Amino acid sequence: MTRTVYVNGEYLPEGEAKVSIFDRGFLFADAVYEVTSVLDGKLIDFEGHAVRLDRSLKELDMASPCSKEELLEIHRKLVELNGIEEGLVYLQVSRGSDGDRDFVFPSEDTPPSLVLFTQNKPGLADSPAAAKGAKIISIEDIRWGRRDIKTVQLLYPSMGKMMAKKAGCDDAWLIEDGYVTEGTSNNAYYVKNGKIVTRPLSNDILHGITRAAVLRLAEEAQMEIEERLFTIDEAKAADEAFTTSASAFVMPVVEIDGVALGDGTPGPIAKRLREIYLEESRKKAV
Repeated sequence: MTRTVYVNGEYLPEGEAKVSIFDRGFLFADAVYEVTSVLDGKLIDFEGHAVRLDRSLKELDMASPCSKEELLEIHRKLVELNGIEEGLVYLQVSRGSDGDRDFVFPSEDTPPSLVLFTQNKPGLADSPAAAKGAKIISIEDIRWGRRDIKTVQLLYPSMGKMMAKKAGCDDAWLIEDGYVTEGTSNNAYYVKNGKIVTRPLSNDILHGITRAAVLRLAEEAQMEIEERLFTIDEAKAADEAFTTSASAFVMPVVEIDGVALGDGTPGPIAKRLREIYLEESRKKAV
């Protein structure tokens, strides 16, 4: 089945979808994005993703292509047209194109470009990877300083995932000035003596929508949380660890740089948080 995608006001077969070669998302990575999960045919944490999208656009002085209500309708229609029960909706907004390449931003009346597509992911909630747990490596964080803005500048995170793959692992955590910032596409946590430790929000990390939900649920479950900088050595000495993201929810980490955590299997806190998050998210899905 050919996917139906959305490009600047039109629903099209993916083979007919086009954007200008002068689009600034293509030429300058001058674009932001969001990924919203779909479970049971409904959108997970849509409100949070819409709010973060608006923040990213404002931080880059980029115009919003449509209202939140219109965006929700586009998401829902794509899910319906593509028959997505479990999967993802990818959204990208670029500064558009004024018909040529120039470092200077185009005039303010240049319309932004809006593209959305779905990815069908059966078994997203019951992921075998989550049951097994992830093995990670640590690498230097050399990304630009505004990681709180969800831009499409994803070359280094992609390279980090390939470094992990070549090392026989699943992902990488990034290290800056001796401290863990985050994963290549997720927020990072470790657990020691029942306490969840994660880096506090700043320009250094993405303000994860799943992060916010999981920390709220952990607090409601009376789990102890400490937001502070931490080293990779602290994480290696942990009882367990995990990551959070919109596409993987809560992913247990069982090994860091070849060091097994606990007994080398997903820990009880990570497993419980994944269970709670999926349960609560399904109740509030739209």
